[in-house]
Order: sequence, then structure tokens, then C-alpha cells
Amino acid sequence: MSSGSDLTARARIREAAIALFAERGVASASIRDIAQAAGVSSGLLRHHFGSKEGLRDACDEWAMSRVVQIQMRFTELGTFGPVDPEFLVLQRYLVRSLMDGSPRGMAMFTQAVEHGEQWLAGTSLQSADPRAFAAVLGAMKLGMFVMRDQLTAVLGEDAGELPGYLRMIRASVEIFTQPLLTREQADQALKALDRLVDS
Repeated sequence: MSSGSDLTARARIREAAIALFAERGVASASIRDIAQAAGVSSGLLRHHFGSKEGLRDACDEWAMSRVVQIQMRFTELGTFGPVDPEFLVLQRYLVRSLMDGSPRGMAMFTQAVEHGEQWLAGTSLQSADPRAFAAVLGAMKLGMFVMRDQLTAVLGEDAGELPGYLRMIRASVEIFTQPLLTREQADQALKALDRLVDS
């Protein structure tokens, strides 16, 4: 995330909220805690955002737009750069929002699926159901972050922090770069599924 005293009070509040919401969840992060972390008064926080719900709305919008920007930059470059600490925090925030089961989290997942469909349309990948393809791919990728505690226990290092995060991502790249089914196995599975639909 950004650092330095040049941040506006609004930006400092938003960053503090994203960090605390990601760590504790929305319900457990109070207005007072967020204001204290941002170095402002609770009154100034309410002046800028109105309420915790208003602040969360602003955080959701900011986090989603920043993650999309970072992912688009990766797609355009076609290569990994240094892992941005801001990205890790935003990713934790978005995962926490989904885990909270809020309408906002659902809306963000839907938006992510729509971005996935747009990405799929620009590739040579084939799918009879692009919506399902993008949705399931998104859910599979998010599953790594939802199960951070379980992965951390199994890997012996925090999967949400470097170097455990890099180890997890490296494994996912290895998985996505090699087929787990032969073409014949895939065809057989698809035909079996078609028969179930028709029965």
C-alpha cells in the first residue's frame, strides 16, 4: 500500500480500513480502530465516508479497481514482476469480503467473472460455456486464498506472506501449464456429462 505523509486523510483512512478489514473482518474492525490506525479522528472518518458501511463501499470499489489494474498490467506484460505488497493486502481484503458472505462480496465476484469472460474472449482457449469457465476458474484460484490457514499448516510457512505465497503461486503455475487429463480422457468425461444431461 502507499506510504508517506503525503497521503490525503481520505486515502489514509481507506488504506487503514482495508488493512484492518482484511485482518479482522468488517464486523471486528471498529470505526475507532480504523481512525486510530489512520491517525485521524472518528469524526473526520465519518465526515469523509458517513459510516462504516460507506467506508466499506469505498474500500470495495478501490480494492477491486486496483486489483484489476494490477492484473491487467501483468496480462499486458505477459510476465511476473516483483510481488507488490499492495496486491497481497488487497487480495486478502477481497477474499475476506467474499468469506463474509456479503452482497458486496458477491457483486465483486460477479464483476471478476465478467472480467474473466472478457479475458477468455481474447484468448485462443475454447469453452462451450464461457461464463461457467470464467466462474469456476475464478473460484478455483480464490480457493487458494480462502484456504490460507490450511495451506500454511501443510506447507509449514504462511501462504499469505512471502516466501510461502510465492511457493503457492509457483505450484499453481505448474498446475495450469500442464494438462491433468489427456484429450481422450477429457472427451470421455464430457460425453459422460452430456449423457447425464440428456437422461
